[in-house]
This record gives sequence, structure tokens and C-alpha cells, in this order.
Amino acid sequence: MADPIFDRLEATIRARRDAPADTSYTASLFAKGRPKIAQKLGEEAVETVIAACSGDDASIVPEAADLMFHLAVLLADAGLSLDDVRAELERREGVGGLVEKAGRTD
Repeated sequence: MADPIFDRLEATIRARRDAPADTSYTASLFAKGRPKIAQKLGEEAVETVIAACSGDDASIVPEAADLMFHLAVLLADAGLSLDDVRAELERREGVGGLVEKAGRTD
């Protein structure tokens, strides 16, 4: 069950991966490497949490969009995609959170 906007986002990220870093923010993230990509993802996660606690629910949306973008960049850097995340969510579907966590080996 793919989502067209996320499919287009992933395609754009893949297309910009090898672009010159000075012409594309996405390419600049890839050029800086996974630690920088992960740092940006963490920053966006914190900003999403701050927006969620601010009392201004509308402010969550742009932060969540930034979070999803940076997650998609991190996945692409790892050779993964949102389809991999979808498959994991499908695998977990119908399994309670406590049961799922208890079954983890990591």
C-alpha cells in the first residue's frame, strides 16, 4: 500500500543523491555522511516533540514533514526504503506492543 507522495519523495531523494552538494540540500546531506544525516533526523525529531508540547497542534505538521524527509534520506543512505518500514509494520500488525517488544532479540 504505497503512498504516492512518499513514493515521489523517495524518487526525488534517489535522484538528488549524486547531484552536486552545492546545488542540492539532499545531496549535501549524503556528502556529509550518515552521522550528519542521523544528527539532522534527531534534530527534527526533537523539533517535532517541541511542537507537540507547544499547544499549537498545527505546528506539528511542518516538523513532522521535516522528520519524514530526513528519515527517508537516512533510509536511502542505508539502501532501505519506506517499503522496508511498511513490511516491518505489516509483520507487527495484530501483535500487541508488549508482546512484540518481548520477542525482540536486540
